[in-house]
Amino acid sequence: MAQKNKSSTVWMNGNMVPYADATVHVMTHAMHYGSSVFEGIRAYETPQGTAIFRLEDHIDRLFYSARVYRITIRHSKQEIMAACRTVVTENGLLSAYIRPLVWIGNIGMGLNAAEGSHTEAAVLAQEWTLLGERALTDGIRACVSSWARLAPNTMPPGVKASGNYLSSQLIGGEARRHGYDEGIGLASNGMLSEGAGENLFFVKHGKLYTPPVGASLLAGITRDTVLCIAADLGLEVTEQDLPREFIYAADEMFMTGTAAEITPVISVDDLPIGDAVRGPLTQQIQDRFFGLFSGATGDSRGWLDYVS
Repeated sequence: MAQKNKSSTVWMNGNMVPYADATVHVMTHAMHYGSSVFEGIRAYETPQGTAIFRLEDHIDRLFYSARVYRITIRHSKQEIMAACRTVVTENGLLSAYIRPLVWIGNIGMGLNAAEGSHTEAAVLAQEWTLLGERALTDGIRACVSSWARLAPNTMPPGVKASGNYLSSQLIGGEARRHGYDEGIGLASNGMLSEGAGENLFFVKHGKLYTPPVGASLLAGITRDTVLCIAADLGLEVTEQDLPREFIYAADEMFMTGTAAEITPVISVDDLPIGDAVRGPLTQQIQDRFFGLFSGATGDSRGWLDYVS
């Protein structure tokens, strides 16, 4: 995990404040009970200027996550989107990782927050990569974790809530303690789910496979982007429950996510995937994806939101 720089200013509750002043009270409900929702969004430098990728889709999901947990967002979608653009420009960033966050604030010690309880919001931006830039070409080593993903009838895995990511910390932390770059979680039915914070894709005989939305996973926006790219390339895509052993038969494998982008996986559980290098189909999808920002791929779906 590589962090290059911090923001100098942060948007907080409608105002730009110095980074050091973007603080919360120790009685904040979210600190005690995980009652917050967030997004991870990327801005990329393009020939036409800095553009935020699929900004509206991310903010729509932020509001959806808040709705599921009955967390009131006291700003409009347009205000949050404007804040995302502002933190990029105010901090002089050409490329950035953007983090909008909404949480239940200081409402006392009690567990149960009434609907409409006091909430706060912040948006920050900084340069950051999850697995390191070399991972995009060299690939990573992963393992299947002993920790399973959240079952759908316990906490909603399809919602981007902060508390859900305790599961991700268990999966990713276990993998790193054993010398791997990332962990893979199984769903409650024992089938493949997702990585600690990434969706899974496999290539077998020129076809693309990925676990379905019902497999205790967050349906990522980068995942959806890959499905769109696959359709543009004329690839056959199958979304279905996949057993663990499917990994070891794959010709190629990659993980997707806003932070991870499109990262090849070259081995799982110390068994090589294909030739243990980034595969040709993975690279082709990467080229289409990053081409959106270099200008090599046309933005036919209007995914780029220019900050100025």
